[in-house]
Amino acid sequence: MSKIICLFNHKGGVSKTTTAFNLGWMLAKKGKRVLLADFDPQCNLTGMVLGFKGVDDLDDFYVANPPNNVKDALAPAFESQPRQITGADCVEVDGIDNLFLLPGNIGLSEYETTLGIAQELSGSLLPLRNLPGSSRFMLEVTAAKYNIDIVLVDLSPSLGALNQNLLSTSDFFLVPLHPDYFSSMALSSLARTLPRWQAWANTAYSIDVLQNADYPFPKPHATFAGAVIQKYRPRNGGASAAFQKWIDQLGSGLKDTLLPTLERVGMVDQKAFAAKAGIDPWMPLMEVADFNSLIAFSQEHQVPVFALQQKHSDQSGAVWDRTAMSMKSFEEAFDECAERLLKLIA
Repeated sequence: MSKIICLFNHKGGVSKTTTAFNLGWMLAKKGKRVLLADFDPQCNLTGMVLGFKGVDDLDDFYVANPPNNVKDALAPAFESQPRQITGADCVEVDGIDNLFLLPGNIGLSEYETTLGIAQELSGSLLPLRNLPGSSRFMLEVTAAKYNIDIVLVDLSPSLGALNQNLLSTSDFFLVPLHPDYFSSMALSSLARTLPRWQAWANTAYSIDVLQNADYPFPKPHATFAGAVIQKYRPRNGGASAAFQKWIDQLGSGLKDTLLPTLERVGMVDQKAFAAKAGIDPWMPLMEVADFNSLIAFSQEHQVPVFALQQKHSDQSGAVWDRTAMSMKSFEEAFDECAERLLKLIA
């Protein structure tokens, strides 16, 4: 059975999408069958993989190939259609075997309000009973259709009902971080939010109406699978002093604030994490510098930063040599991150 892993932080600008794409490619390179699921209505992951530039590209894509996106795949539940949710049609990612995309839809946010009402678990639950379990069900049947090992779910930067549902019904979650004040504050917010989501999920699982729905609500077991720190400015092979200060502070926030709270509600076993990953859980699975110009080349050619070739850039000579060295360090970082993640989810 596939493992569903959410990339989540309600703070924006922490490279969730680029992490999902690069990590998914690396996992596929290691022989895993990987599905990238774009649940962010901004559809940045979809645009990155398919090279789309704007809304018109997405509209043409939806018309040409229904049902091939998260919104259409969930429509039987959310629009009370007289048919069962089935596995969505996914896109094979060019340039590598074993990597697939379940595209996003800019209209997915239309389902947020209805899902929020259903997740209040009040008197309105009976007519909306199929909604809380539908996203997990859809991802499972889609993964089965393509014999997927790992589903990486790119979430929007919000604390809305959809993210609550997807994370609470996932198997694991990664927390991307940026070394700055706002990411540090976000850890405190997550320490308050995630236990509430876990309590909600436990309550939902205990309700007979949701267990007898067409898409039963799964037993909650979402587990912290580590943090990833990106977008710092390098100096002498590591982070500059200013960024290292924030990296250290993020480590303290994970160790002293987030992880003890998650352990109390069963969302992490710190000893088991350390034994599997070979690092303490407050240490990031990966630290990578800012992609700088590489991200533009990556987006233009729909390949991860470490798979770029000289022909993809406008560089030569010593400039390209420095770029190639950066790419090598990114490849090593994502390789190590993938290895640690595979150990954690084994």
